[in-house]
Amino acid sequence: MMAQGFQADIFSIILSAGPAAQLVLLVLGFFSVMSWAIMVERFRAMSRAEKEDAILAQKMRSQSSLSDLRDVCEGLPRSPMAYVYRAGFREMVRMRPAQADAVGGGVAVAARPIAVETTARVLERAMASASSEAQARLERFLGFLASTASATPFIGLFGTVWGIMNAFRSIGAVGTANLATVAPGIAEALIATAAGLAAAIPAVLGYNYFNNRLRGISNRLDNFVAEVLNRFERAA
Repeated sequence: MMAQGFQADIFSIILSAGPAAQLVLLVLGFFSVMSWAIMVERFRAMSRAEKEDAILAQKMRSQSSLSDLRDVCEGLPRSPMAYVYRAGFREMVRMRPAQADAVGGGVAVAARPIAVETTARVLERAMASASSEAQARLERFLGFLASTASATPFIGLFGTVWGIMNAFRSIGAVGTANLATVAPGIAEALIATAAGLAAAIPAVLGYNYFNNRLRGISNRLDNFVAEVLNRFERAA
């Protein structure tokens, strides 16, 4: 009877599984769905950021003025470069009165290099802080992918162990070890294993992929900060 009643398709196995196995599969399903949603959302966010960064970089190469670049940045809300530039421009505008005081009077020749150097250091710190904030916004939710990649194989392993335990309990209850006796428990174990791997593998690949893209964005931001500092110093 057991051999005739056992269904080998996946949905029947899940529906006939015990509460513990179903809970494990439900948890793994949650991790998998959330991981895919995060990967889709982060892909779109990084693609938009890189597209807007490319627009700003093109404007920089066209030798636009500092105020023109500021106006361009206002129309690029998702660009990390624009975020960094706005922070540096605000700091430069704020420091202009202090710089004018430092180079005023009869000590302009001696004081001007010091004032420009001080302004450059302040601008560099402001833009470095803004760069860290911009990168942190792009890194949002990636920690969940790392957690999924590390945790779901062990959650699946728990379901595997539980399914094997059910198989051994069935053997003990029936008194004989045949395929019909152990098949339901082994099927639960294998499905839990597969579900754990199905959640972990895309999360690992996605996490590494987005980290590589973030490194590229970070390198471009560092180069952008250096270029903007040169423009600010020349303007000063």
